[in-house]
Amino acid sequence: MRKSNKKKPTWTDLKSQLADLDRPALLGLIQDLYAASKNNQAFLHARFTLGEDVIEPYKATIDRWVCPDVMRNMNISVAKATTGAGALAMTWTI
Repeated sequence: MRKSNKKKPTWTDLKSQLADLDRPALLGLIQDLYAASKNNQAFLHARFTLGEDVIEPYKATIDRWVCPDVMRNMNISVAKATTGAGALAMTWTI
């Protein structure tokens, strides 16, 4: 089987495509991303400081994986807790 000569898309590639979109198209894209997953919704709420405790979903993820309920036979996962912490950090860097 032959390897494809196409390279993986980068942020620069995406950025140039986004720059060509008008405001309604960008809003439509964000609406589609918002509807696609709860994680996207939590990210956008935190990014724009919407709601009471915007970092609650991230704290819950970290708490769930660092301090699991052993009575419910839940496991510890630093990797999954780190994912929540990474998403939280990303909300403040964009």
